[in-house]
Amino acid sequence: MNMSAPLDDLRQQINALEIQTNDMDPSPIEWGRWLDQMKAYTDDFLIDTRDGPAYRQPPVGLKQENYPFHLSETGVSLSEVLSEMHQMVDYSGLNPASGGHLAYIPGGGVLPSALGDLLAAVTNRYAGVAFANPGAVALEHFLIRWMTELFGFPATTGGNLSSGGSIANLIAITTARDARQVKPSAYERLVIYGSERMHHCLHKALRIAGLGFSPLREIELDDRQRMIPEALEVQIIQDKTDGLIPFLIIGSAGTTDTGSIDPLDALADLAERHSLWFHIDAAYGGFFYLVPEFRSRLSGISRAHSLVIDPHKGLFLPYGTGAVLIRDIHQLHASQYYQANYMQDAAMADLGWSPADLSPELTKHFRGLRMYFALKMFGIDIFRNCLKEKIFLCQYFHLAVQDLGFEVGPDPELSVTHFRWAPVGNPDHNAVNRRIMDLVHADGRVFLSSTTLNGQIWIRFAVLSFRTKFRHISMTLELLQQVLNQLSEND
Repeated sequence: MNMSAPLDDLRQQINALEIQTNDMDPSPIEWGRWLDQMKAYTDDFLIDTRDGPAYRQPPVGLKQENYPFHLSETGVSLSEVLSEMHQMVDYSGLNPASGGHLAYIPGGGVLPSALGDLLAAVTNRYAGVAFANPGAVALEHFLIRWMTELFGFPATTGGNLSSGGSIANLIAITTARDARQVKPSAYERLVIYGSERMHHCLHKALRIAGLGFSPLREIELDDRQRMIPEALEVQIIQDKTDGLIPFLIIGSAGTTDTGSIDPLDALADLAERHSLWFHIDAAYGGFFYLVPEFRSRLSGISRAHSLVIDPHKGLFLPYGTGAVLIRDIHQLHASQYYQANYMQDAAMADLGWSPADLSPELTKHFRGLRMYFALKMFGIDIFRNCLKEKIFLCQYFHLAVQDLGFEVGPDPELSVTHFRWAPVGNPDHNAVNRRIMDLVHADGRVFLSSTTLNGQIWIRFAVLSFRTKFRHISMTLELLQQVLNQLSEND
C-alpha cells in the first residue's frame, strides 16, 4: 500500500501548524522584555505593600461572577494582562504580603522563593518520581531530613512537602488509620481525642478519611486554652470501659484561635501508656522550635508519631508549602503507595523513595525549590531571628494594648494574642467589638480578625509576616486609640 500521499498531506498540515504555534516558545529577547515588565510590576507592588494599606475593601456589590475576566481567540500583550491583575486581583481585599497583615496566621512570600518558583516553572522538573528527576527528588528528601533532624525525629522518619497543612494533616490521619490496620466495621467504635481549638482542617481530614463516623472527644481546656491531660486520661479509661477503641490523640502546637500549645510531653505519655497514635498539628507553631530560648514551650514535639508543619507560615514561604513527617516511613509508604502499569519503568529503576509514593499526589509542583532557595540564600539564622522578633512584637502589643483599656487573654505563648473591649455598664460587648472590627477594616492600614471564645467575640492579633516591624505595632495601637475615641464620640 502506497502511504506517500497521506504522509505528504499530514506533513503539510504539520508544517502549517508549526508556524502557527511557534510563538508559544518566545525568543530570548521577548522573554527578557516580559521579565522587565514583571520586574517593574512587582517593584510597584512591593512599594505599595511597604507604604500602603493591608486591606482595601472591594467595590460594594461586586460579586465573583461579575468580575470582567475574559478570554479571546487571539492573545494580548503582557502589559494588558498585568493591568487586569492590578485592577481586579492585586488592588482590593487583603494583602497577605503586607507587614500590616495581623490576622489569621499571616503568610510569607520571601523573594528568593519567587526565584525558586520561577526556575521550577520554567524548567518544569517533575519532582514526583525519582526516576524522572533524581536530583529534584533528592533535594526534597534533603529538606525532609533537615526538618527531621530539627525536630529530633529518628532516621526512620519519612515525609512529604505538601500544598499546605490541610493535605499534610490528611496524609497523617490516613497513615495513622492504615498503620493501625483499622477496618471500616470498627469506625463507629474508634475514638479520636482533640480539643475545640484544633484546626478545622483536621475535622475535614477525619471526614475524608472515613473517620467522620468515629466519636470525637473534645477534651476540657485549662485557662490558657490547652488540653488538660488528666481529663484526657479519664476519658480514655471511660471509653475503654465502654468497649470503645481509643485510637488517636491530636495535639496542637500553636492553635490558630489563641496560639495555645497543648502539653505535648504529657499527651505523649498518655499515648504511650494507652497505645494510641499521637499526632501533632504544628502547622503554625512548629518552626518556632528554631529559637533555642523558646524550644522548651514545644517540649514533646519529637515524640509524635506524625507531625505537620507549614513552611509557608514559620519559614515565611509563599502559600502552598506544607510538610508532614511520619516517624516510620514504611507506614507512610504502605498507606500512600500505588503502582500503575504505565509507571513500571519508574518502579524498576529502584532509585529510592518517591514523593508520589508518600502522598496522594502523583503530579506535583517542584515545591522544594522555593524552600531551598530561601534557606540557602538567607541562611538559617535570619529565620531564627525573625521568629524571635515576632514573639517579642506580640509580647509588646499584648502589654501595650492593656494600657488602652482593653481586656486581654493569657500571655502569648508564641505570636498570637487576643483582646476585646469590655467596658463596665455595656451589656453587649460582642456588638461593640464587632463595631471595632468594622472600623479597623474600613481604615485598612492594618488588618485584624476576630474569633468567638466561650460565646464572646475577641479580636485576634497574629504576628507572622516577615515584613511586620515595630512601626506596624505602633500603627495598630494608634488606630485602636482612634477607634475608641470615635466610639466615645458616638455614645
